[in-house]
Amino acid sequence: MKSSPESTQKTVVWKRPDGSTVACTEKIKVLQQNLDELRQIAQDAFEDALLMECDEDQIRAVFLELIRSLENPYQRG
Repeated sequence: MKSSPESTQKTVVWKRPDGSTVACTEKIKVLQQNLDELRQIAQDAFEDALLMECDEDQIRAVFLELIRSLENPYQRG
């Protein structure tokens, strides 16, 4: 029997750029919900690609590149 993603996903301790911990319960709740949604969408896309006979390593590489390409719209500079 396959365990649910939520039961196997470790809890993230979110950090600010200065290294301090994000402690606001509501912020942590939103961040966890976002991760859960992202994981489910990625899992669905991964399974679709596998069913369409794509190479597993290539799928993972494409997903990693997508994450690396995300832009920070709040970056100072």
